[in-house]
Amino acid sequence: MRSLVIIFNYIKKYPKLVSGYFILNLMSALFSLISLTMLAPFITLIFGLQSEGKTFGSRFSFGGISDQLYTMLSELITTSEGKIQALGIICIIIVSAIVLKNIFLYGALYLLTPIRNNIINDMRNDMFDKIVKLPIGFFNEQRKGDIMSRLTNDLQDVEFSTISFLESFFREPILITFYLFAMIHLSPELSLFLLLFLPISGLIIGRIGRSLKKVSNAVQIKLGEILSTIEETLGGIRVVKAFNAESQQLEKFKKENIELFKIKNRSNRRRDLASPVSETLGIISVCCVLYYGGSLVLNTEVGLSGQDFLTFIVIFTQVINPLKAFSTASYNIQKGAASIERIQQLIKEEQTIKEDVNPLPILSFNESIELRNLSFTYGNKLILNDINLSIQKGQTIALVGSSGSGKSTLADLIPRFHDCTSGEVLIDGINIKKYRIKDLRNLMGVVTQEPILFNDTIKANISLGNKTATDEMIREAASIANAQQFISLKEKGFDTLVGDRGSKLSGGERQRLTIARAVLKNPPILILDEATSSLDTESEKWVQDAIFKLMKDRTSIIIAHRLSTIKHADEIIVLHEGKIAERGKHDELLKQNGIYSRLVHLQQMQ
Repeated sequence: MRSLVIIFNYIKKYPKLVSGYFILNLMSALFSLISLTMLAPFITLIFGLQSEGKTFGSRFSFGGISDQLYTMLSELITTSEGKIQALGIICIIIVSAIVLKNIFLYGALYLLTPIRNNIINDMRNDMFDKIVKLPIGFFNEQRKGDIMSRLTNDLQDVEFSTISFLESFFREPILITFYLFAMIHLSPELSLFLLLFLPISGLIIGRIGRSLKKVSNAVQIKLGEILSTIEETLGGIRVVKAFNAESQQLEKFKKENIELFKIKNRSNRRRDLASPVSETLGIISVCCVLYYGGSLVLNTEVGLSGQDFLTFIVIFTQVINPLKAFSTASYNIQKGAASIERIQQLIKEEQTIKEDVNPLPILSFNESIELRNLSFTYGNKLILNDINLSIQKGQTIALVGSSGSGKSTLADLIPRFHDCTSGEVLIDGINIKKYRIKDLRNLMGVVTQEPILFNDTIKANISLGNKTATDEMIREAASIANAQQFISLKEKGFDTLVGDRGSKLSGGERQRLTIARAVLKNPPILILDEATSSLDTESEKWVQDAIFKLMKDRTSIIIAHRLSTIKHADEIIVLHEGKIAERGKHDELLKQNGIYSRLVHLQQMQ
């Protein structure tokens, strides 16, 4: 039921489409019933069952037009010619009713398409909106493949179940209601006998449907694992080949694929029970109705005529298809329920980086950044412990230390990629949690160790997040970042596609584009996370020169493994096991013969 509520929350956004869909289904059902009710006078005419003094199809005389029609037909059949005319009129009415029924049915399906696609698009938008807003810590715990599976496979399952559900929920109850009304009108006794079978069918189908939901959830989880394996293998294909690990990755993939094969077999077998079970129950019902109805016809005291009984049977056979479709939809909605819950789990994921109720704007950086009694815990592990640090405007601060000492984590706390567990980060004397997040991050430019580029043009990558940047501004930023030279050698210049993650460019070229991106943003605060550590000597020279230009007149926080690049920093902070172990200028720290001095000597020996 929870999954139905979720779907209805999306459906209610489109009341006009839903109302139109409902009305068109209503009209389609009405004309379907009209075509069936004409069977009684047809049977009467063909088989000569008309009793003297009585009119056609007396049980369907609802007054008005139908009375006039039946009266006219009764007058026509008095002659042989009239009987042929009456037969023609009945056929025309049936054909006209069927044509109108299908016109309205197509109109309903025409409106169903945008309803269905709107629901899926809204879900996809909600998921992606949540993904880009979730903190970085969330992605450290989640497999990328599982997130991709929710955006693709789970949505596909929901789309399939939604189509079936929407068609069945709005159309089948209308048809069933109309048909049951006609059946009750024909024979209340026979209809009551029939209705005894419906609860039994519902119980059997519901039990199978509940078991399907559990298996479907297992299918989606396994698909997420397979997508993760694919993503990891493609991302690390060079390492896989270098270590001759192709067979190992293939074996892992095959194992997961076989598990998926087995789970999907179980899921599909249970789903496929819907059609045979409902059809079997329908045939049993028909046979029971034939037996009981036949006995009513043979019992002249009851007053059920042969033509009415045959019409009842025809209408009842038409009820079976809607009931069957409804039961199939119940299977599908159970199957889709597992996917809907996985999607909702992502959409409802707690946003740990929360903006203040009344956030303060911050449009400039004027004084200092201060880390006061700051600690950060990830899970049960203490990453940073009681950090106190003040960075004045215009200063260059370097963070050094061995891997895992907390350098990157400390830098990530300033733009609120994470929030500290205790203590506070202040900019210009105010806790950054009180600022508007977008304003806060507008003050900062980040250049990471791995240059992050998107599969787009050079121009689009440099102007990322800056919709107002002109071509002249982009060229100037590229020039400052020492990127103009290699860009000019490209056939399409700034319109050159960089490939997936910048695969068409060298490491140095990619990094210079990320620096150009930071230059264009023109932030007062820079965070440089080991921006040259993965480059060769020549590329490092170009990038380092670009970084020096970028740092001019800005407050800079540099994380560096290559200590030669931070000799001129205003202060070097040495982190060890989450604490500030040493601090000072390059020469001062060398004289202390401590951790920093040891790190410098180790690098000089390399």
